[in-house]
Amino acid sequence: MENNETFQSGILPQENNILLGHEYAEKILLDAWKNNSLHNSWLISGIEGIGKATLAYRFARFLLAADDTKKDSYSSLNVSESSEAFRLVARDAHPDLKVLARDYTETDRKKILKAIKDGEPLASDELSTLKKSSFIKVDDVRLINEFLSKKSSHDGWRVVIVDSVDDMNSASANAILKILEEPPLKTMMILISHNPSRLLATIKSRCSKLDLRPLDDLTLASLLRRYRPALAETQVKQLVSICSGSIGKAMIYADNDALSLYANLSALVACGAQFKIVDLLRFCDEALENEERFYLVQELILKCLAEKLKSSSQPENVLDVWDKTLKMFDNIERINMDKKQTLINVLYNLCKLN
Repeated sequence: MENNETFQSGILPQENNILLGHEYAEKILLDAWKNNSLHNSWLISGIEGIGKATLAYRFARFLLAADDTKKDSYSSLNVSESSEAFRLVARDAHPDLKVLARDYTETDRKKILKAIKDGEPLASDELSTLKKSSFIKVDDVRLINEFLSKKSSHDGWRVVIVDSVDDMNSASANAILKILEEPPLKTMMILISHNPSRLLATIKSRCSKLDLRPLDDLTLASLLRRYRPALAETQVKQLVSICSGSIGKAMIYADNDALSLYANLSALVACGAQFKIVDLLRFCDEALENEERFYLVQELILKCLAEKLKSSSQPENVLDVWDKTLKMFDNIERINMDKKQTLINVLYNLCKLN
């Protein structure tokens, strides 16, 4: 399942100057900078869609724009949107910032380059259909060494953002580890992780850690009203209740009619073993309308299982279905299992729990 923190709000993390719910993390970074105790490597972790990339870019902009001789004058990491640093970072054009992420596949990268050469760059909706590599390559990490070998402009900071370090294979992870072991002076490495438990222990040990908490309901509702003003208040409340503290998920849910899908799923499951096969098949057809919708349904099924686990008198049965569900979804990706048949089997097991 492809993930990123660009949650279709229309604002990319590098362009976003709004960060709510993580003031404590921002204060940690600002205080460390003010006290000259700033570690040169930070691991920002937490569930997807809560603002990790937004915080990383916010911190990067601050380091690239702040005046070291006036530290007492700063009360936040905010950088004016009219500043040169903000504009350059937003355009991915700042000479002292390097962002490492999964690149497009060779075929699709050629499409992008050809479009640029022809003077007709691909629109955002066209770019969204292109595929990216499954991991960050070691050759991409080596570009960081080249970047760090150059002098920074104005003798300032050089910042590297890795979004995300989870996307590295063993070769690229070991390559980034070498940089973390011997970082050049005035270099800031910011690593983003959705699942830090899977990272090399040696990478984690070389970073200061910021574990961002899921957003609270009031913050989520506020952000939903800002980014999706057309939503009714009842929809805002319902989305907040199912998005697990992630504004990213809330945006995707809002844009893909997740409330209707979840209501249909809940109604099907509520029938238990008495469900009608025609209703099950209708839900499967609805789920398989497109790839994004199918992945969304997978999330909603796991959400439904999580809710069942909270109230079940036999949690071992729910956990058994949970494990089977994860394995079946994994088999779709790993051995190309038929999606519809897999979904039928998953829903059958889920209904039997009642």
